[in-house]
Amino acid sequence: MPRYKLTVEYDGSCFSGWQRQRNQISVQEALQQAVKTLFNEDVLVEGAGRTDTGVHALGQVAHMDLAAPLPPYRVRDGLNSHLRTRGVSILCVKNVPDDFHARFSAIGREYEYHIINRRAPVILEAHRAWHVIPDLDVEKMQRAARHFVGTYDFSSFRTAACQAASPIRTLDLFEIKSRDIPFGKHIIAHIASRSFLHNQVRIMMGTLKLVGEGRLEPDAIPSILEARDRTASGPTAPSQGLYLKNISYKEGL
Repeated sequence: MPRYKLTVEYDGSCFSGWQRQRNQISVQEALQQAVKTLFNEDVLVEGAGRTDTGVHALGQVAHMDLAAPLPPYRVRDGLNSHLRTRGVSILCVKNVPDDFHARFSAIGREYEYHIINRRAPVILEAHRAWHVIPDLDVEKMQRAARHFVGTYDFSSFRTAACQAASPIRTLDLFEIKSRDIPFGKHIIAHIASRSFLHNQVRIMMGTLKLVGEGRLEPDAIPSILEARDRTASGPTAPSQGLYLKNISYKEGL
């Protein structure tokens, strides 16, 4: 059976997350329903990352097998004809080897986190960013973020429900940039690693918000990591500011 790699964009506010769940609409279910309608096949669409409720994707990756070989463009365009009103877009479809797995073949993941920092309510980006009212010191947040880069035990930055066997992760990049917007600023964090713990990015961002507000010093991050205790870090940032930006694979996949 031919195997297809799908690159997927979606609006997380439309879904209960990636993973199929009973009595809730997930991205995985929307894709599988579209495949069933279009090709009359019951398939499992497996994703590279199980994004939570409200989390968006600019470049989620999934794979699936179909009984009949079809040109990738037909799969892409056919699925988009059923998904365009569901908050999902198939950006690309390509043929891949039978042993390709969207999750286990991945060698890197990149996330973005968006904050709108201003007093006035957020309208256009209401479901696309975290609205933070107190003025944030971006330079201090940048200094604090650098302490996360490297290999550490991130027990202080994962949810109690995290099922990962080990809390050890290596962050390759953690950059924070800011641009001026009317009466405020738009802050974007870019984080890259081979893999992440459950809610790791959101807890790190919640902690950096405390730094930006002056409630926590940038150099406090190492001691929080050393504590290996979730209660030592900051709150979990809201899901609507988080974007799964890109999944990396070996050349040719």
